[in-house]
Amino acid sequence: MSGHSKWANIKNKKEKTDAQRGKIFTKIGREIAIAVKEGGSDPINNSKLRDVIAKAKANNMPNDNITRSIKKAAGELGSVNYEEITYEGYGPGGVAVIVEVVTDNRNRAAAEIRHIFDKHGGSMGASGCVAWMFDKKGIIVIEKSASIDEDELMMAALDAGADDFEAMDDAYEISTSVSAFSEVRETLEAAGYTFMTAEVSMIPQNTVEADEELAEKLERMLEKFDDNDDVQEVYHNADMPECDDEE
Repeated sequence: MSGHSKWANIKNKKEKTDAQRGKIFTKIGREIAIAVKEGGSDPINNSKLRDVIAKAKANNMPNDNITRSIKKAAGELGSVNYEEITYEGYGPGGVAVIVEVVTDNRNRAAAEIRHIFDKHGGSMGASGCVAWMFDKKGIIVIEKSASIDEDELMMAALDAGADDFEAMDDAYEISTSVSAFSEVRETLEAAGYTFMTAEVSMIPQNTVEADEELAEKLERMLEKFDDNDDVQEVYHNADMPECDDEE
């Protein structure tokens, strides 16, 4: 995909190993728990839950797993009380990093995230120290195929309220405001489109070009974040060589 694409700064989850896929399912299960806690277990009346379910399906999470996660979050199968926390800081080379966490132990999570920053040449900062460098947007990515008419997809997305449409080498990227994301996603889903990803993300306003040495240091730090069970998402503003994935 294009090195300048916003998508290159999110992630491509399609080539994950089975172990990594299991970890993704666990993280999505926690997102389901948060959504149910905030708006109830009925997706019809809970737009956030509908969005998380769409994200789960985009990551090939089985329906049984989704249903079980909803029931667990609703207390039918026993539940854990999770909370969402966002940490911000700087990685090696001054790269801006945002770490989104869902945890049942705030003190443990803070200590572990700070340790990862420190150990890899970075530093955890105060809330808001780098968030201003990012825009929160809905991102929908649809794989190109012979059955998709580009103009038809673009018009459907824009008519539904999307802000931007970009055709890349092998996919279409649709960006929306946070408020319009659910409606755009549901409109395209109802029209029969399937998604490579569909989620609200933090998109860097500008990127820092990372040479090979910096990219290697940053990758090591990102891998440690990814290995942490509490970490849901990591965003950064580095432009990695070879369009490397951030996670």
